[in-house]
Amino acid sequence: MSTKTTRWDSAEYLKTDEDIQLYLEACMEEAGDDPAFIVHALGVIARARSMTQLAKETGLTREGLYKALSPEGNPTFATVAKVAKALGLKITIQAPHKEVTDFPLHTTG
Repeated sequence: MSTKTTRWDSAEYLKTDEDIQLYLEACMEEAGDDPAFIVHALGVIARARSMTQLAKETGLTREGLYKALSPEGNPTFATVAKVAKALGLKITIQAPHKEVTDFPLHTTG
C-alpha cells in the first residue's frame, strides 16, 4: 500500500497579517544571502493575498507577477518594491548590530 501525499503550499496558511509577518521574518532569516528565496516568499504572500488584486495595485499583469515571483524569476528591484508596497510591507536596510569595543573615532575636548 502506498502513501498518498499532497503538495504543501504555505500560502494556504497565511491568513492574518501576523502570519505573513512571521512567515516573512522566518524566510529572511533562512535566506541568508539568497535573494531568490526572498522573492519566492513574496510570491507565496502574494498568492495568499490575491494575485489579481496585487496586479491591479502594482500595474503589472498577473502573468508577469507569477513569472517574476517564481523560483525562476529574476525581478528588478523596482518590481520587488512595488510588490512589497502593495502587500503593505516596508523594505528597510539596516546595518548589523555589532558590539562596540573600540574607542570612539571622534572626541571632544
